[in-house]
This record gives sequence, structure tokens and C-alpha cells, in this order.
Amino acid sequence: MADYKNIKGFNIQYLDSDPPNPIEGQMWFNSTTQTLKGAEAGIATWASGGNLNTLRNSQAGFGTPTAAVSAGGDTAPGARITATEEYNGTSWTSVNSLGTARQAGDATGTQTAGIMAGGRSAPTSPPTNAVLNNVETYDGTNWTEVAEINTARFINETVGLQTNAITIGGTNGTAVVGNNEEWNGTSWTEVNDLNTARSKLAGGGTVSSGMVFGGDNGTAYGGFSETYNGSSWTTVTSMNTGRAYVMGSGSSSSSAVVFGGDTPPYVGNTETWDGSSWTETTDMTTGRGLGGSTKGDSTAALAIGGSNAGGRTLATEEYVLPEYVVKTFTTS
Repeated sequence: MADYKNIKGFNIQYLDSDPPNPIEGQMWFNSTTQTLKGAEAGIATWASGGNLNTLRNSQAGFGTPTAAVSAGGDTAPGARITATEEYNGTSWTSVNSLGTARQAGDATGTQTAGIMAGGRSAPTSPPTNAVLNNVETYDGTNWTEVAEINTARFINETVGLQTNAITIGGTNGTAVVGNNEEWNGTSWTEVNDLNTARSKLAGGGTVSSGMVFGGDNGTAYGGFSETYNGSSWTTVTSMNTGRAYVMGSGSSSSSAVVFGGDTPPYVGNTETWDGSSWTETTDMTTGRGLGGSTKGDSTAALAIGGSNAGGRTLATEEYVLPEYVVKTFTTS
């Protein structure tokens, strides 16, 4: 019969305290507590963060959980805003505003190097007149207008970096689009479209290894998921819970997390992606959609503002996936 060393590759250690950074599957005997212990994969948790200063939904979010940005949105139907706030891991601070008031545009990058594309300005008739192709970059202090995207749109998704990003999907005011445009730091270029045109989606990753998920294809809200390799999109396994107005984050096409959204109603469902399938994990404290989220990491993210069953919310929730959890083995 195989022993633990043959299975895991190392012996059970005899230690006077738990190791500071055990790896999943490691076992040891704690001589101080006289217990056999081991490490298993961490369990995701949601915790309350600091509230936004400006009540809004349909805003763009980007950055990291300890250095995030929330920009634009609307405070009431049709009331588009330029308000921008920065998060330091504890609280939000109002900073310099966007140049163009908008809601439902999307942004990516870091707190000192972000980019926001598309959106919808003040309501006009016909509605297509309000759809924006404006793009602005953020340097941690000011927003600057740069080259426009080719296809004006809103409720789109943008992933990558300030100098190398893609903006994907959305609606042009009359129909959902599958257009995918790549930014090289100077201009936008049309590249291969999504397989399923849709709006109200989320995503993460990079230009060479990206992903989008969820959304509205013009007929129904779904769990649609596609990965991007830098040139083309591949349809992959759908989310367990189909929904739109989702939030999410990811480091690549093989590591992502999606949370919240509207089915309807608003839900707090959270799912993780491992490159082949979606797995249900701990739900958000309060179901919501139309919020902003940080991007670029599948193990830590923020859900920022948005709307829940009671209307717009100032709330921020912090998602953390611990690297490991120490367990004590018992006869049970």
C-alpha cells in the first residue's frame, strides 16, 4: 500500500508549530498541541468594505482591491455623472472627475494608469445619439481624452492595460454588438468579433489571454463564456447561473471569478473559472448588479456600488480567496 510520502512526495513533518506558508496537501504533526494537521485549498469569503461617497450604478471600476477606481455612472435614471473616486483598501476619496459624463462605459488598468471606453451620455432622441465612442485615460490624477473607439457602444467590457487593451461587445443603442477592438496605446483597431454578440457582460485577463462571461444576447440573459488568445474567441463552458449586468475579474483565460448580476432578480452568486469549468463558491452578502469591479485577479476583487433589490447602493464588498486553510485531523 502506498504511504503518504509516495503519494505526496514528502514525509509528514514533526514540528513545534504550524508552518507559516504550507502548500495544499501538506501534512505535519504539531508537537506543541499534539495534533495531526494539514493544509487544504482556501474557501472564498466576502467582507464589507468602505462605502462610496456618491450613490450610483452603471459605473466603471478598475485597479486592485487596495488601489481601486470608480468612475462615472448615474445617480438616477438619465442623470449621468463624471464623479471619480479612489479606494485605498479601507475608504473611498473623491478625486478629479471624468471629462465626459457617462454611464455604462467600461475601464481597465491600474489606479495610476487606467483607460475607459464607450458609455452613454445624457438621454437624447433617438437613443443612438447618446452612445459614446469617447475614450479617456487616467494617470492617478487627471483624465485625458485620447483616440476614440471605432464603434460607439455602452454596457461593453474592457480588459487589459492602459497601453494594451481590448473593448468588447455592448450595444450601439439599437442592437447588441460583438465588435472587438484592440488598443495599442495610440489607436483602436477592429479585430475578430465575439462568437455571441452581447451586452451587460464582464471579463478579465489580458489582450493575449482574456475572457468574457455572462450578458444579454438581445434575446435572453445567459451564462455565455468565451476566451481570447490574442486573435480569436473560443466558446467555452457556460456559467452555472445565466445572468447579465454581472461583475467579475480574472488574471487570464484560465483563471477568473464572476459575481452578482441580474437573472432577474439580482443575485449574489459567485463562480470561479479554472480554464475548463465554472464552480459555485461563496455568495456575495447582498445580491446586486450594474456595479463596478476591479480586474486582473481571480483571487481578490471588489464589487463596487451598483443596484440591489432596494435600488442603488453605496456598498463595497471585498472578495478574498485565501491560499490555504489549516485543518486539524480527528478520528471523525
